[in-house]
Amino acid sequence: MLDRALKLGFVLFIVRPLVFIWLGLNTVNRHTLPTRGPAIIAANHNSHLDVMVLLALFPLRDLHRVRPVAAADYFLRNRYLAWFSTRVLNIIPLSRKVERENSTKLLTQCQAALDRGEILIIFPEGSRGRPEVMGRIKKGIYRLVCERNNCPVYPVVMRGLGRALPRGTARFVPFNVDVVIGEGISSFEGPQAYVQRMQAAYTALTNLCITSECVDYEDRT
Repeated sequence: MLDRALKLGFVLFIVRPLVFIWLGLNTVNRHTLPTRGPAIIAANHNSHLDVMVLLALFPLRDLHRVRPVAAADYFLRNRYLAWFSTRVLNIIPLSRKVERENSTKLLTQCQAALDRGEILIIFPEGSRGRPEVMGRIKKGIYRLVCERNNCPVYPVVMRGLGRALPRGTARFVPFNVDVVIGEGISSFEGPQAYVQRMQAAYTALTNLCITSECVDYEDRT
């Protein structure tokens, strides 16, 4: 209960004022966000603000079900950040070393969270990319949902956060930001079909953004 109260207070008194007052936020299809799990929010990733913005969009009563999936080597790199990440943000820490050695072990905590009916925030690119550039989509989410019939994946495009808080800097610049949320996708015919369908969804959602620059895709040739 203490952890739930910490997360609620952090989002209510710090995250929401930052997101809704300091950022010029344009949100499209917020009503499609799931309120119950199992479900996965699959968003592009350009900034550490990405998680904060997504948490701010959920109703407070549902926040305890929302679990960001984050790199352990960054978010657990010292005891203070580890305490904040696990007790306040309630992340699921994933070791990138484990990813190389045993992809099944990597997904164990995520599977357990979905079994409990939680909502995971996952960045399918795997790490933050260049501002407003969509990196290669990895297939980890497909491995999570390929044997599940009850876990929709909600594609989300965020644009502007890579400039509001660029990678490698602590400098926060208020900026116009788009957050466009897609309908949940409940099944994929295979890993390549997953990649293609998600790419198509991100392209369609990008067309609904109103800020001046488009989200580009890295060259995949």
